Amino acid sequence: MKLHGRGGRLAQGIAVLATAALALTACGGGDSGQADGPTRVVKHAMGESKVPEAPKRIVVLDSDKLDTLYSLGLTPVGTALPDQAAGMPKYLGDGYAKIKSVGTLQEPDTEAIAALEPDLILGSRFRQEKFYGELSKIAPTVFTDKVGVTWKQNFLLDAEAVGKKAEGEQKLQAYQDRAKRLGEKLGDPSGLKVSLVRFMPDELRVYGPESFAGIVLGDTGLGRPERQRLADKADKRFAALSPERVDQADGDMIFVAAYGEKAAQEQAEVTAGPLWQKLGAVKAGHAQVVDDETWMTGIGVTAAGRILDDLQKYLTPLAAK
Repeated sequence: MKLHGRGGRLAQGIAVLATAALALTACGGGDSGQADGPTRVVKHAMGESKVPEAPKRIVVLDSDKLDTLYSLGLTPVGTALPDQAAGMPKYLGDGYAKIKSVGTLQEPDTEAIAALEPDLILGSRFRQEKFYGELSKIAPTVFTDKVGVTWKQNFLLDAEAVGKKAEGEQKLQAYQDRAKRLGEKLGDPSGLKVSLVRFMPDELRVYGPESFAGIVLGDTGLGRPERQRLADKADKRFAALSPERVDQADGDMIFVAAYGEKAAQEQAEVTAGPLWQKLGAVKAGHAQVVDDETWMTGIGVTAAGRILDDLQKYLTPLAAK
């Protein structure tokens, strides 16, 4: 049917506008219109987002956000994982085992995310900045900035985004109070030099004061071997260590973790070797393998509490000597 004259052009214009509105609705409208009911404005690393007062269908795109939701008594509908072979962190329990996978941390599957019809997406600018525009068209999206070194700030921002800011503040304070008490029970915690060693698939690392586990150690007041302070490094999270320089891993206590099966095999080989066996902590029986999922990738209040559990278990006898 043809449209003629001014009236026809007006009707045609209205039809075009209606089609555009329907297209926007189909795309979800991003942060501006995806949330149903009352909303709040949350400021974050990518700007501002209007989020639901109490989101019900949350997708998370990093392991720290998994820990945060668990700590706050929530279960996401979907999560990105470190890689396709990685399963859900076991320390989060069976309730999290069936959460839908939506790709990896570096390559989230936006189609799988959209299919879950989330009302909030939590991610990280450090890992997923290039996906923010597409994600924010699916649902209101809140991004933290850095990973690890700012884990406490990230926890509080994510707690605010899910509508549990006050509870988040209480959980974080409870952790910090416990860390301080543990340090006091150890007498002079700074006198204990605690070493953090992690085996990666293709690299051996020592972890410094600005890593997640390093921050937890600092919260208790525990000391670190001088070379693991990374005083001469701009990045104080970790530093690579050649197997020939494994003497730099020594301390009063060594905690050892491995990321993945290949790294665990490398760990078994190195720790069975003569250089490792010569370390003072190893000779004294003060080297302990710990869970990589809590010490290294948990990056949240619950994981930090598990680290405190290990510190209390393994350092209390050492401090008593």
